[in-house]
Amino acid sequence: MSRGRERIGVIGGSGIGEFLGGATTAVHRVSTPYGPPSAPIEEVRVGDRTALFLPRHGVGHTIPPHRVNYRANIDALCSLGVEAIVTVSSVGSLAEGLPPGSFVLPTQFIDFTRQRPTTFFDGGKVFHVSMADPFCPDLLGLATEAGRATGHPFATGRTYLCVEGPRFSTRAESRYFRTLADVIGMTLVPEVTLARERGRCYACLAMVTDFDVWADTPVEARQVVETMRRNVGGMREVLSDLLQRMAAPVTCRCAHALDEAGI
Repeated sequence: MSRGRERIGVIGGSGIGEFLGGATTAVHRVSTPYGPPSAPIEEVRVGDRTALFLPRHGVGHTIPPHRVNYRANIDALCSLGVEAIVTVSSVGSLAEGLPPGSFVLPTQFIDFTRQRPTTFFDGGKVFHVSMADPFCPDLLGLATEAGRATGHPFATGRTYLCVEGPRFSTRAESRYFRTLADVIGMTLVPEVTLARERGRCYACLAMVTDFDVWADTPVEARQVVETMRRNVGGMREVLSDLLQRMAAPVTCRCAHALDEAGI
């Protein structure tokens, strides 16, 4: 075991000062070999933890999910020394037992994206990282504890199906996706894979904003935004609690993801 994680990357859709209640101590404008990240990265001190926040869709939510520069985002956070990455994402529900407002902690994913660069390894030495268990077990356990402690428990052991976007599903697609997964979103992949390639712990805190169109009610962007606003306070409490729990000793092997992946 080793010391707890001190610098934590947070990827989401709101300014870190508003979302976590901490004071911004620095703003980092980072360049990467993959181009610019979505926005400058805000550094915030929350209790004993340092959070480095990156708005996935840019300032003012101007970047659609299929155009996010995921490689630049992960590379930028890693260059600033983050030891773990926690993301906050909105998702649609594919299950009757996960109504809007539910908090979900995915443990598996299915990739239905089509045109995104999904790896840092495009040539030269070849690595095939294991994604059998794609999320950090330490972070999953700590997030579960944080959810219970704050009165906002997570539905655990669920599967996230990631689609290309930015459009929503057809009814036929949604009925099919229900046979495969529990929630559907547009941003998990390739974030989770890139974090593994860089040996960073990764977890996704997902908030259900709607039943997908399988429920015979077409999904509207306005409904998604309204549900997010109603539940952002609860997610703020969970995330703030989780950051403090990440002082716990590291027991996972995420940092060793490439040890046996090279060819």
